[in-house]
Amino acid sequence: MTQLDLSSVRTGLLDCIQANLAVLADHHHGPGAHLRFGAPLGLRFWPGPDGGPPTVDPPLTEQLATLPPLAGLRVVRHARLTPAELRAEAAGGGVRYVVADAYRLPWLPYHGRAHMPHSFLLSAGPGGWQITDAYRNETEWGPATPGHWVLPEEDLPGIGTAEVTELAPDTLPPPAALPPAADVDPAAVDSYLAAYDACPDRATAIRRLTVETWLLARTRKLHATYRALYAGRADGPEPGPEADHLRAWDKVVEQTYLAHRRVARGRAEPPGVLDRLRAVLTADRTVFGAVPEPAAPTAADDDALRRTVADVAADVLGVPAGALLGGAPFDSFPAFSSFRLVEIIERLESALDRELDADELIPENLRRVDDLCRIAR
Repeated sequence: MTQLDLSSVRTGLLDCIQANLAVLADHHHGPGAHLRFGAPLGLRFWPGPDGGPPTVDPPLTEQLATLPPLAGLRVVRHARLTPAELRAEAAGGGVRYVVADAYRLPWLPYHGRAHMPHSFLLSAGPGGWQITDAYRNETEWGPATPGHWVLPEEDLPGIGTAEVTELAPDTLPPPAALPPAADVDPAAVDSYLAAYDACPDRATAIRRLTVETWLLARTRKLHATYRALYAGRADGPEPGPEADHLRAWDKVVEQTYLAHRRVARGRAEPPGVLDRLRAVLTADRTVFGAVPEPAAPTAADDDALRRTVADVAADVLGVPAGALLGGAPFDSFPAFSSFRLVEIIERLESALDRELDADELIPENLRRVDDLCRIAR
């Protein structure tokens, strides 16, 4: 098995579900592909565990529906498997994206200590089962660090029942086709915070807020990093309002954790935790409200767009993509017709996730790959 490279993954921006999808995205599409996970930003939440306050941590089904398409991945199959079924699945070859209980995963500091869903990549290899895990976090039991491990054959059943997904590469949307979009609804902020304010078990409420603020802060940092990528900056947000706002989020995380530690020791809950969280959530709308100017297209962007157009047209016409990249007109192939042209356009709009300019969609403008590239830029 070829060891998957972790060096390009921005682990400090990702949660434990995103981190290993990021490994696959960068493996198939190159460094930075995973930053597209940060294109959308909002405040959605779901019922919390045990009927407690809500959580911004999405269910796995939601993550698998929304994240892979952003970074050029496609779900081929997904199933909940017993250890025996997991072994048979992994033994069949390839890499599987697995989500299991962190309590059962021996390479993590959560092992034997805390229950939570956690992702990793699994494949068969020499000496046992090959584990790749890009997650990074500081925990009260020590750090979780990215790395590769070999799990002995006899230890695989210890993972227990797991969610197993096979993913394949798909079209990677260029940043220009995926503008950053922030939508933090004030009504959602009010509803979310009201649930924590009203929770009678203050120790539980503050403990859960430590995880919530950590997730929210990482999401904001990922969004800011993607905004920079969209604007043509590979090194993240520049000094200014966005960087200041991210530091304010870090302070909220720190304050919430300190409050949790005090309440856990039986001391009074410090005032102002929810007020400070409300302030940064409200500021999201101002700081991230305007879409930055996109970077000018590069030669690499043009190459990627030409490849996308050629792949779509080749699939519709049943011809080699190389011929289309070489400039062959669509109508030089027997399979071409007006119906196939419409299908090419519709599938291209779906692949790029945007509508082409209707004024340009006339037959004489739609003969070759480069014609469609010009319209799509």
